[in-house]
Parts: sequence; structure tokens; C-alpha cells
Amino acid sequence: MSYHISRTVALSFEDAVAKVISGLKGEGFGVLTDIDVRATLKEKLGVDFRKYRILGACNPRFAHEALAIEDRVGVLLPCNVVIQEHEPGRVEVSAVDPLSSMQVVGNPRLKGLGEKVREKLRAVIDAV
Repeated sequence: MSYHISRTVALSFEDAVAKVISGLKGEGFGVLTDIDVRATLKEKLGVDFRKYRILGACNPRFAHEALAIEDRVGVLLPCNVVIQEHEPGRVEVSAVDPLSSMQVVGNPRLKGLGEKVREKLRAVIDAV
């Protein structure tokens, strides 16, 4: 089992980011964090890096359900979605596979929830 769900698309980086954010909203997720890795690495290390953003997405209903089952599962939240440009017009969109990450907890009650969240994140990725 892979730890991510990924797809490469022929879009500009900016268009891919906008489609991901819109898709997340449509599936009930909000974006809690937005990390511009390129800008951060330039500022902190003085290095050039490709366009790379990490969006920390959260679906409050699913987060509440997971926390009610396992109170320390918050260490695995939010669900990260990565948009990275490999070359102009070739952008990869990846999301954490929540089912894979929930398995490390060892609580079988999280499996069904992980499957539901995976379906929603896969729908976001497929729609980009």
C-alpha cells in the first residue's frame, strides 16, 4: 500500500493550486496551513527549489470522529496535500493516503474512517 495518492497534470502551478483548494472545499475540507516550500527554503537556506506547496487540509467532521475514537490521532492531522511543479506545465498533485497513515495507530476502528477520507481526497486529486 502506498502512503500517497498522486496524479500528474498538464496545468500551470497556480491553476493546479487553485483547483486543489476548490476541490478540497467541495469535499468538505478547509485549508488550515499553506506552506510555500520554495519561498521558505530560499529565505532560510538561500537555496533555489522548484515550486512546491504543502496544504494542510482538514475535514472537521472526520477530524472530530477520528479524535473521538483515538485522542492522540491528532499527531497525524491535518491531511497534507502537496502540489509541486516538475517543469512548466507538468505539475504533480499528491495527498497523504489516510488509510495508510491510520494503520500505524493500530486501532481497527479507524479503518472505515480512513477509507472515507481516502475516497474524498482521491476525488480531489482526480478532479484536478
